[in-house]
Amino acid sequence: MANKVYSNATEALDGLLSDNMTLMSGGFGLCGIPESLIEAVAKSGVKGLTVISNNAGVDGIGLGVMLETRQIVKMVSSYVGENKLFAKQFLDGDLTVEFNPQGTLAERIRAGGAGIPAFYTKTGVGTLVAEGKEVREFDGEQYVMERGLVADVSIVHAWKGDTEGNLIYRKTARNFNPMMATAGKVTVAEVEHLVEPGELAPDQIMTPGIYVDRIIHYANPSKHIEQRTTRPRA
Repeated sequence: MANKVYSNATEALDGLLSDNMTLMSGGFGLCGIPESLIEAVAKSGVKGLTVISNNAGVDGIGLGVMLETRQIVKMVSSYVGENKLFAKQFLDGDLTVEFNPQGTLAERIRAGGAGIPAFYTKTGVGTLVAEGKEVREFDGEQYVMERGLVADVSIVHAWKGDTEGNLIYRKTARNFNPMMATAGKVTVAEVEHLVEPGELAPDQIMTPGIYVDRIIHYANPSKHIEQRTTRPRA
């Protein structure tokens, strides 16, 4: 078996990145984002990227870094509200956004990873979401067809993984990372704890190593807080 472990994010992405490619980036808000891999993509200088991610981080953090460098030309997302630069680039016409209901986005990614080219959903029927898409009737109800999503490269963050690429996610970081790991033609994972094969309980593994091509140990990720709300103590 080929060695999947690389010493850092730059080496792990070597030979995988190119202009005008499609990239999936896991996580939810700032939780579970593959921050070291995002930074390596930003430093690589590739441009014209289509990025599939629930959101685009916040200004200066996560995918927000790649918005600053103007490497992203299109976002396939469900939420953009925390990023002022994202909003500005969209309103200025510098960035194309394909908005998706959040559940639809998750299912489009899951479908792509499962080899399902399209599916029908009631979500979005009769709204802007359905414009230009096929609508069919099933059992007296209208459904809109949505295409599955596949990326040239998926980058994901996991709490623990072994050197064969088996991954375990923790809490909110489980959002989008597992399905994106299956929907990339190549998947690169960063893990907080890297262990040897056999150290993970098989029934706890959420992404089997067959889906993961390259892996790095990222021991001390930043635990950013997206919104901090406080009140004086009594």
